[in-house]
Amino acid sequence: MFALVDINSFYCSCERVFNPRLQHVPVVVLSNNDGCVIARTAEAKALGIKMGAPAFKIRDLIKQHGVRVYSSNYALYGDMSHRAMSVISQFSSRAEVYSIDECFLDLHGLIGTSRIDYGKQIRTQVLQWTGLPVCVGIGQTKTLSKLANHVAKNQSQWDGVCDLSVLSSADQSELLGNILVDDVWGVGFKLAPKLRAMGIYTARDLQNASGSAIRQAFGVMLERTVRELNGQVCFELQTQPSPRNQIVVSRSFGERVTAYENVCSAVVNHTERAAEKLRDQRSMARRIMVFIHTSPFNDKEPYYANSVTIHLSSPSQDSRVLVAAACKGLQRIYKTGFRYMKAGVMLMELNDQDVTQGDLWDRPLRHDSLMDTLDKINAKFGRQSIVFGGGLTKAEWMMKQDNLSPRYTTNWAELPIVRA
Repeated sequence: MFALVDINSFYCSCERVFNPRLQHVPVVVLSNNDGCVIARTAEAKALGIKMGAPAFKIRDLIKQHGVRVYSSNYALYGDMSHRAMSVISQFSSRAEVYSIDECFLDLHGLIGTSRIDYGKQIRTQVLQWTGLPVCVGIGQTKTLSKLANHVAKNQSQWDGVCDLSVLSSADQSELLGNILVDDVWGVGFKLAPKLRAMGIYTARDLQNASGSAIRQAFGVMLERTVRELNGQVCFELQTQPSPRNQIVVSRSFGERVTAYENVCSAVVNHTERAAEKLRDQRSMARRIMVFIHTSPFNDKEPYYANSVTIHLSSPSQDSRVLVAAACKGLQRIYKTGFRYMKAGVMLMELNDQDVTQGDLWDRPLRHDSLMDTLDKINAKFGRQSIVFGGGLTKAEWMMKQDNLSPRYTTNWAELPIVRA
């Protein structure tokens, strides 16, 4: 038996933890550069604000209803996620942190407490310890627990905890018949139209579909989803995150950038972040790609996009080596006369640092004491407390964040002030 614990409207809930005035008020959080809506409270949904809606298109709605708008505060959200997952993981010896706001738990062997009561304990403790509201879905498989969570979140009679296993076969079938196939884990908006063309409109339709026909049309992964909908476990818990095969760090600029030193500053910062992620998963990279481009949507200006891949002489996770290679690559592709919109880096050919074999005459640069110290300082005092000199010029390319809340939990200078 599995449980999926999902934090409700996570980004918005993080903002509410430190600002009680936001309770029962419509709140939205915007994407990078304050572009589109990526999180909404129930009050905002009730106003008709859609996920992904461009901010400039809902200005009148925001003003009319007093919607509180926030820029993405990733430092705050990341830290609050870590706190919540630490609490949730205490409820099972086996847990999988699936995303920044979702965690699967293995409930096999739960003795002495009903699963619904156990789910309510989880809700209560997470709320008390972090201030974040969660819903809990329980099912025989991970896919069913995801659907149960969907029900718990959208049907008030469940009071935030839904256990599909307590339902009769008829009641469960009726429940799945009211859930669109789009909402089934592993389907999404790309596969849903193709499934509807086959007469599969709901989760129940997919549950009753022929596994072999689904496999032939869509592949083995969706066939496993069908099996999971019928109670057969196909997706086990991943208690240890799998190392990524590629690491990409990129951002759209807050303003269009023309000067080489400003583009280079962005590339250096992105490379530092990518190297930090590389060391965190104990990997080394053999190649690094650098890419830049102007806006593809501006018909009044010439479009330019380019990328280059640098092959390192030896696999490395050293920021000094990677930054030097990235700057070398940028020099090859940068052209004057263009207003750049975005830059990024990609680390490729990643291998475990403990088994990586370099060239015969080259000694791989491993995670030495300098890089270890760098990571520890930045972890303790905040990201980019220590940076490379080439990344100091930021004003033009930094993300637009006009409505950014304080980093309450990770920055001493932004701690809330309480007055008696």
